[in-house]
Amino acid sequence: MPLLQYRCKSCGKEFEELVKSHGDAVLCPACGGEAERRWAGCMYSSTGKPPKTCSGKCSECSGCH
Repeated sequence: MPLLQYRCKSCGKEFEELVKSHGDAVLCPACGGEAERRWAGCMYSSTGKPPKTCSGKCSECSGCH
């Protein structure tokens, strides 16, 4: 279960949430509004190659995993 970063579309609160899947809908703990995934932080490669800068769009690159 990944721990992902989110930002509320309504109030702007930034928070982390433990989710079962990357596609799970997440609600803001402050206002209950819909939250969107943030693409921040370091990316690591399981292939041993140097990590790329992540665009957050896995379908557009060879992947970081």
